[in-house]
Amino acid sequence: MRFLHTSDWHLGRRFHGEDLIDAQDKILDHICAIARDEQVDALLVAGDIYDRAIPSLDAVRLFSRGLNQMAGLGIPTIMISGNHDSAHRLGVGSALLARADVHLRTDPADTDTPILLKSPTGSGSVAVYGVPYLEPTLVRTQLEAETGSHQAVLTSALDRIRTDLATRPAGTRSVVLAHAFITGATGCKSERDISVGGVDHAPASVFDGIDYVALGHLHGAQKVNDRIHYSGSPLAYSFSETEHTKSLTLVDLPAGATAPTVTRRVLPADLQLPLARLTGRLEDLLTDPAHEALTESWLHVTLTDTARPYEPMARLKQRFRRTLDLQHISAAIPAQTTASPTYSERLRGRGDLDITHDFIATVRGTQPNDEERNLLQEAIDNSRVSAQEKETV
Repeated sequence: MRFLHTSDWHLGRRFHGEDLIDAQDKILDHICAIARDEQVDALLVAGDIYDRAIPSLDAVRLFSRGLNQMAGLGIPTIMISGNHDSAHRLGVGSALLARADVHLRTDPADTDTPILLKSPTGSGSVAVYGVPYLEPTLVRTQLEAETGSHQAVLTSALDRIRTDLATRPAGTRSVVLAHAFITGATGCKSERDISVGGVDHAPASVFDGIDYVALGHLHGAQKVNDRIHYSGSPLAYSFSETEHTKSLTLVDLPAGATAPTVTRRVLPADLQLPLARLTGRLEDLLTDPAHEALTESWLHVTLTDTARPYEPMARLKQRFRRTLDLQHISAAIPAQTTASPTYSERLRGRGDLDITHDFIATVRGTQPNDEERNLLQEAIDNSRVSAQEKETV
């Protein structure tokens, strides 16, 4: 049986102020075209459909059009909610959509209720289970997890799935969609922090016994092991993804074997955003003919002039009109003593807990002690849970 695995569409997201709706529209067309041309048996979408819990009207219209396209393929589509989505909003109308073979899994209570797909070759069925993003504090009681950690709630959800799978006919193959950070994978700066108690990941062992795991959340396509894969996002959403080759994942799950060997083929997405990084002195960047090919690229520029040049962004845009991000690191000052980084530079790539620790240290001159660290982590966890609870109202 063949699947097309994708995730992290982030419909409605902007790139440093640039509107991506047109690019996302083309990507959805491309996904549907690949699903049709490769004659897949199901389309798997592993979360973060939207970029925000309350998406823009443009994003909702685009998703509506995409749903109609997917329903028109005559191919089952199975989707889960991610940590950017409002599970309740995304799940509205899921029972009606299921009649069109578009299956939305947004409720943790439904994780052990599979979509059963019959092989067109008569080689048995595949049980596809959807595990939406599980906020540990919110779902711990519902899933009867031992602790309020990512590992505990995922383990509880997968235990339920394995229990259901054991009731299925012999030879039933299994696929799980999940939205999580699994140990051994590599993230980037465009993914939202999901750490609880300072831990944002769970081990691959929680998926033991599953034939294929289609993961979402991390934006770089990668494999955790031969059975567990991230498709990555089909578009780049930060300059930390400049070197990514955006793609879709085509998965073939054979029949017959007790533990079937999954074959995977990565198909490059047809739309790569023109991202690039430039580093150097301003005058060199403005005059060097070697950079002519980048005049229409979206640029992150690092200036190395000894002193900060006058109106650098305006001057860069005379040649590189799509310069979106600019920083200055003087070549005359060692990196570890570069003076006065901007607020955004100090925060870039850092988690909430690190930022609060620095705030305490700045205000009173000493780092928080162990008890204070625990209180800060508890406050951060409660803040995120409170925000998610408001989305369900």
